[in-house]
Amino acid sequence: MTRWFLAFAASAAALAVGSGQPVERCWGTWAAIGYATAAAITAAAPRRPAPTALALGCAAGCATVAPLAWQAFAGLPGRAGEGSLTVIAQAGGQLLRHGTPYLPAAGLTHVLAYDPYEPLMAVFGLPNAAGITGWPASPRLCLALAGSAGVYLAFRIPGASPRQALRRTALALASPVLALPLATGGSDLPVIAALCVALALPERAPRRAALAAGAACALKAIAWPAVPVIAALLAVARGPRVSWRFTVTAVVTAVAVMTAAAPAALADPSATVQNAILFPLGLTSHRSPAASPLPGHLLATAGPAGRWAALALLAVAVAGFAWWLARRPPRTGRAAAVRLAVAVTVAVTLAPAARWGYYAYPVALLGWLRLSRPAESCSYSSERTLATPSASAAVSAGGASTEAAAVPASG
Repeated sequence: MTRWFLAFAASAAALAVGSGQPVERCWGTWAAIGYATAAAITAAAPRRPAPTALALGCAAGCATVAPLAWQAFAGLPGRAGEGSLTVIAQAGGQLLRHGTPYLPAAGLTHVLAYDPYEPLMAVFGLPNAAGITGWPASPRLCLALAGSAGVYLAFRIPGASPRQALRRTALALASPVLALPLATGGSDLPVIAALCVALALPERAPRRAALAAGAACALKAIAWPAVPVIAALLAVARGPRVSWRFTVTAVVTAVAVMTAAAPAALADPSATVQNAILFPLGLTSHRSPAASPLPGHLLATAGPAGRWAALALLAVAVAGFAWWLARRPPRTGRAAAVRLAVAVTVAVTLAPAARWGYYAYPVALLGWLRLSRPAESCSYSSERTLATPSASAAVSAGGASTEAAAVPASG
């Protein structure tokens, strides 16, 4: 466990020194202190549960709570994630006044006028739109609270005790893959949490899994691959009838939630298409600021032909994934999580507009998979714990949430 805290500390310190954005330097400074302290604690007492819990508390507190509090009370300016927060706040105001988060085509005069999210995301902007001022009105806080609650639920459902689920939640939120976007204003944490909840439920409660998957799809379009993946799992595990019932329930839930969140959007479907479909695909006059140098984006910047080639390549990848899913459907919820991680990785890599940060989805899914192992093989208890590196920790050394180590040892 110590080595992973040291790796986290090194990555946070590098960001604190090298970033040009104040909010990222703030996070990097606090997180590096917390990770280094946690590494020192676990190195001094590697096999005792109480020091391990203390180290986890230091890491989680310094990587999440401290940066958020510092920003709240110091009024720290920053740019990381601010565009997303601005869009969500504006969408909340638009939703409250007009019943839809989307501006019509005539109002789409600059990049931040577009709302690339699904309608439910605008709900996080309602406190600010309702006239509440200061930190409590920030979409950042609402996103963090909703996402944290969802992550706890995703660990609780597979059978972890409340104490185990709380510790695993703290470890997940302390890892850079979730702590950095949480502290700097990312909008992905609730979506990731809802996807993990959906993946935890299908073998136990397919209908509830459909509700969770539908809610995730009503937040961001990136969640839609979860529906066919879980449907394929249920077709094998519970039969085609249950699979179709899940699919219909998930789609109806997503549509119903989006309609309830933005009833007026039905009156102007062209605005919805412009904002939530064409803008993320790079097919509008204003280009999305999501422009990391990934293959799909690089191809899309080569002119109209390159843009359509990128979309064609993405379509081929979708068709290939559908064929793979039909030929080799997942047989367990854990296999479904791996399939979904692969699907999201391919989509982010080939999308015309994407950010490096979107890889948080597959890494977080694999981290949740590692952390949500059965309690008997992955637990914090009164027994001694032996710190051992995990396979998924190797994937997430750059920032994934991993259990980094608690394997019971007899004693």
